[in-house]
Amino acid sequence: MRDRQAADGGSADAGPGAFNALGGEPSAYLRQHAGNPVHWRPFGDEAFGFAAARDVPVFLSIGYAACHWCHVMAHESFEDAETAEYLNSHFVAVKVDREERPDVDAVYMAVTQALSGEGGWPMSVFLLPDGRAFHAGTYFPPRPMPGRPSFIQVLEAVHDAWLKRRDAVEQNAARLAKGLAASQSAAAVRLDGAPQPVDAALLAEAVGVLAGSEDQVCGGFGAAPKFPPPAVLEFLIRHAAVASDTADAARDMAGRTLAAMSRSALFDQLGGGFARYSVTRDWSVPHFEKMLYDNAQLLRVYVHWVRLGGTAEYPAAEAADVAARTAGWLLAALGLEDEPENAELPGTKRPDTEPPGGGIPGGRGAGAAALASSLDADTVVDGVHLEGASYLWTPDELTALLGPADGAAVAGFMLAHTRGPVPAEGAPLHPGRALNSAENALWQRAHPVLLEARSRRPQPARDEKVVAVWNGLAVAALAEAAAVLEEPGLLAAAERIAAYLERVHWQPASVGAAGTLVRVSHRGAARGIGGLLEDYAFCADGLLALYAVSGHARWYRLAEDILAAACERFGAAGTLTDTVGESAQVSNAQGQGTALEPFDNATPSGAAAFAGSLLSYSALSGSVRHRELAGNIFAVLPPLASRVPRVAGWLLATAQAALAGPVEAAVVGPDTPERAALHRELLLSPSPGLVIALQDDATGTGDGAEAAVPLLRGRQPAPDGTPRVFLCRGMVCDLPVGSAAGVRQRLAEMAGSGL
Repeated sequence: MRDRQAADGGSADAGPGAFNALGGEPSAYLRQHAGNPVHWRPFGDEAFGFAAARDVPVFLSIGYAACHWCHVMAHESFEDAETAEYLNSHFVAVKVDREERPDVDAVYMAVTQALSGEGGWPMSVFLLPDGRAFHAGTYFPPRPMPGRPSFIQVLEAVHDAWLKRRDAVEQNAARLAKGLAASQSAAAVRLDGAPQPVDAALLAEAVGVLAGSEDQVCGGFGAAPKFPPPAVLEFLIRHAAVASDTADAARDMAGRTLAAMSRSALFDQLGGGFARYSVTRDWSVPHFEKMLYDNAQLLRVYVHWVRLGGTAEYPAAEAADVAARTAGWLLAALGLEDEPENAELPGTKRPDTEPPGGGIPGGRGAGAAALASSLDADTVVDGVHLEGASYLWTPDELTALLGPADGAAVAGFMLAHTRGPVPAEGAPLHPGRALNSAENALWQRAHPVLLEARSRRPQPARDEKVVAVWNGLAVAALAEAAAVLEEPGLLAAAERIAAYLERVHWQPASVGAAGTLVRVSHRGAARGIGGLLEDYAFCADGLLALYAVSGHARWYRLAEDILAAACERFGAAGTLTDTVGESAQVSNAQGQGTALEPFDNATPSGAAAFAGSLLSYSALSGSVRHRELAGNIFAVLPPLASRVPRVAGWLLATAQAALAGPVEAAVVGPDTPERAALHRELLLSPSPGLVIALQDDATGTGDGAEAAVPLLRGRQPAPDGTPRVFLCRGMVCDLPVGSAAGVRQRLAEMAGSGL
């Protein structure tokens, strides 16, 4: 007890959590641990300085609010008084929300994978007081398991090494940091070299490699656990839109995966929205957390499948329903008002009932100003964390609600694909196939009854932090869904979210300094580190997509400012980076190297996202420099496309757009039904990377020399004043087209001539 008192400068008689410094943190994940007897500190100089003063290692625990196994380890170890006593006596314990600090998560994830051969959350890393790592793992149980020591055994072994083999600990830390620096150097992207042209054969090769890893029976790629692959699907859909020897294969692969996911337990058949992943090959047992970033990406992909036209096996109409329900779920379940209701704790909220799901919401969420990060995998029932408890059903429950005949029938087709007998706690509803007409009619009757019953159950907690990159993804998805599904409410939602990002997250340029995008906000206030490359890139991408649909030039101008700031912030030294040294400890851990992750993860890599935004902006602005910067990033594509295309989906999709030109469309003329028809024809085109500039009547920045968007400059309506479209490639335009049919024909001709 004396060590504990001396180490933390307080009374040993103080109650549990007295020295826990997380109570004032707005992060939902950090606040989940504010009552632990572990003396947690947030990541920062104070915590590492404290470790140096005590001459003890740092125990770094990284997770996120919706993480099931994070809850498990917290209950088993971090809430245990004896374990906490040992941890407090011999370490400084630091908690990190990986969603707030992806820079911290990325470097220590690389260490964990190098040391243990696995990665995931909770992540458990042991550091020197300067931030360099020397030992790491993921989840450690309270008691030894085959192949995995207990958490207390790990703590004791690390403490023993610290006291008796310090030189070896230091050497291991130095070796790891050097290795990370070398790997980052190998992945460097120079921004001052010759741009890399896109090779069409490379994209076809990537399709072939993907076909070799496709699960043609259950959809998706690889074996269990199986994650939704939205970036890869985006590439396949774009590739399928262009006539080639591999187009049909790309279309079929995309359709099989989209169908399998939407008919499975991964998709919430009652409330809408997709879970994080499936622990089974056939998507029948989801990991129940629902993330904004997954659903925003998948919404966009399903919308693009509708735009492509679908297949007989997976019709566009079925995909449109999934997209509409996903959009409805995003706004109803994750929508945050400008003035959020008082929460139990800042940054977290546990709804009493489930928001209504399905369709486009007209009630809760309809006025959302921004989108929260996630819903938890667990539901707390009588004080106990139960994974997926809100979503599980038994045949008896279905019978009680629907009656014997209908209940048995619904159980027959919605629980038939459960692996083995339905367990006592229930299973998620899913057909695992397309419903026939009779089943669909019954399901339409049963759906509202079951959804209402589920809304009365305890609900998973919501992490209410707003992350810039994920809201940028949502802006693009909602705007494009509004256009394709003809739902103007979704466009209004996208504009509100964009306005929130501008008002709360964006700090405009001042004299001598570029603007800054802050990554995270809580309850309408930005805080924490500046945005990473992915934040800038996908906010710009979302704004450009929003401009294409709305025609409001303010979004183009904001995207332009954000991209200018990104170029200065992440490419000033001539080498592209994901971060700009927000933490000395992170810099030490990676051997003072600069970090760039070329691989997609749960979201596309920042480099790939940046290339896409640069390419779209160059098409609208005519900037050769921005297109060259995108070409510099394409230099990392050849080895990824030929070996590991599953982690390069977004860069492949962007390369497909670059190969298309991309096609540029300028829509000018008065705001009439005829112009709306021209605009809609463009919005429904699957042409890869098609960029659209629309005259902005609301602000007077339309056609002519003063247009805010250079693609519109010098473009005039027809001599009789009627609207028309200029279709261009490389800012070189053909004769203008004045009819929707003409636009459709000309786009097809451009595709046949090299698209």
